[in-house]
Amino acid sequence: MTISGNEDPELTTRLVRSIAQDLEFNLCGIAPAVSPPGYHRLVEWINAGHAADMEWIPRRLSAYQSPEGIQPGTKSVISLAMNYHDGSSAAHDGSSTAVENQLRVARYAQGAADYHDVLRSRLKKLTTQLSLQCPESRNRIVVDTAPLLEREFAQLAGLGWFGKNTMLINRRIGSWFVLGFILTTLELQYDRPSEHNFCGSCTRCLDACPTNAFPEPGVLDARKCISYWTIEARTQPVPENLSEQFGGWIFGCDVCQEVCPWNRFAPHQAIPELQSQAAITELGVLDWLSMTESEFQDRFRGTPLQRTGRTAMVRNVILAAGNLGLKNTIPALMTLRSDPSEQIQLAAEQTLARLKM
Repeated sequence: MTISGNEDPELTTRLVRSIAQDLEFNLCGIAPAVSPPGYHRLVEWINAGHAADMEWIPRRLSAYQSPEGIQPGTKSVISLAMNYHDGSSAAHDGSSTAVENQLRVARYAQGAADYHDVLRSRLKKLTTQLSLQCPESRNRIVVDTAPLLEREFAQLAGLGWFGKNTMLINRRIGSWFVLGFILTTLELQYDRPSEHNFCGSCTRCLDACPTNAFPEPGVLDARKCISYWTIEARTQPVPENLSEQFGGWIFGCDVCQEVCPWNRFAPHQAIPELQSQAAITELGVLDWLSMTESEFQDRFRGTPLQRTGRTAMVRNVILAAGNLGLKNTIPALMTLRSDPSEQIQLAAEQTLARLKM
């Protein structure tokens, strides 16, 4: 027996929430497919140059105005959050030399699988059930690829508020979570938006940013962001005066989340695919610097690091070696001066000059 979702939104909504819980999502909320109230902020952010070279954002700007730009006829946006915090990474408190003097990978990328793939697989199970129960519906999965203002719709669905570091924060689980969405033509019951900001006068995230990437609360300038330079900027050299502030970060950055008081409430349990892997977090600098393309692909296939690629990752490790003062890397860096990648060559020369001072 099937359900007509548009005739019985309450029953269909209960079905969505039940399946989401079975799929181990920590949060589930539903919002109407309206024009997101923060669209004007996106326009201002782009006009200020804060998008850096992420040209795909302004290119698709008009599509961000409404979920209709992604799937015509969309009436509801289902927002789901999954925790990736497993308690295995040391907190950054500004004094831990064990953390300060090692290579660092953002916590969401420490798992054995790419969270995009993990979420899509689970969301596919939800949409399959939804289509079986409501065959007249059309449902589209979105995980960080379509022009959807994701955190805006998560806030509209009651999942949390925007922190001063631009992250979505939930009072129950903090901000260590990834988001997935389903756009559906079904009319569902909607949650109340998160209207209160619980950051108060706290500015720990802003004060802790190594590169001062926040020109004001709630605004991130990608041109200064460690995550942008270590993940997205794959084909351009990192400005030397900026890379020297990256410390040991080689993929992303968690500093603003590590100092957030609300993350004291984060769960210490993640699904197996997102749990921290020693093969990623404990890989030595010299192992990185000697890694070939085929070795990189074999080791990181199916992880977020694979998307960034060997060239950018090795470049990031070289710069981190200079920041950490690792003179034992000099022989490897000498070899890398003749690497096929000009980026790696430049980074090796730059770091050798620092280490030989």
